[in-house]
Amino acid sequence: MPYQMAFWLCGILLGLAVVMYFSGKPLLVKYLPFPRELGTVLGLFGLWQVAGRLSVMKVDGALNRGEWLWDAERTVFLPSERWMQKLFFPAHPTVMKFFNLYYASMHFTCMIIFLIWLFVRHREHYPRVRTTMAMATAFALLIQLIPVAPPRMIAKADLVDTALYYHQSVYGPMNANSPDQLSAMPSVHVIWAVIVGYTVWRVSPSRWRWIGPAHTVMTIVVVLVTANHYWADGIVGIALLLLSAGIQALVRRAAAWIRGARVPSADVPAPELARSS
Repeated sequence: MPYQMAFWLCGILLGLAVVMYFSGKPLLVKYLPFPRELGTVLGLFGLWQVAGRLSVMKVDGALNRGEWLWDAERTVFLPSERWMQKLFFPAHPTVMKFFNLYYASMHFTCMIIFLIWLFVRHREHYPRVRTTMAMATAFALLIQLIPVAPPRMIAKADLVDTALYYHQSVYGPMNANSPDQLSAMPSVHVIWAVIVGYTVWRVSPSRWRWIGPAHTVMTIVVVLVTANHYWADGIVGIALLLLSAGIQALVRRAAAWIRGARVPSADVPAPELARSS
């Protein structure tokens, strides 16, 4: 989905939510969160794509940073993305085509399905998960303003752009109006996949809850094998996710403490407070 369409749909859905809110009709107000939340996610998706365009002309800097990241991973003995790719390419072309398709289509699709499922079936968990996702994505977008080329563009990495090889690439020429290519660090794919996997496993009582973690593992394998991300991209993404969850927990505790501190003065009569002291 182009970022222009994402922003248009975001505006339409948020506008619909405003109309529903001021309609005064209980049924419309009840279902108001559906367009509001979907519009929010579409807005984040559009911003994610725009972040890459802001740095699309700084190719040389992005390549240099990508090379530095590749060397840094070897210094700390992280597994090689080249070794991961050779497990599947070129020996298993059907699997590789599936991986390319998964990378192109399941990132946004799975998040939408997940948020709808969480909102409908486990609404008590929805606000925290939604806020954590939004915060982690926002942090990632700020970092992505510094362009970093993906490993498929790094010559010394000796990796194949598998999507381009099989004519499945969603990316166009570097300066064309195409999805961002220089926003490798950190991986929003991994951030969203970890949110889905962890939450589904934690809140669902179904025997099918393994599908969530399976999506997480599949996404990590796919972004590495297709050479769209480094190991470090996922590690930083998970760190941002933990940071976002921690900030949210601290804010909630602070808010609960403030509310608790105000309760005695609001609920207990002054004479009783005086006697208790």
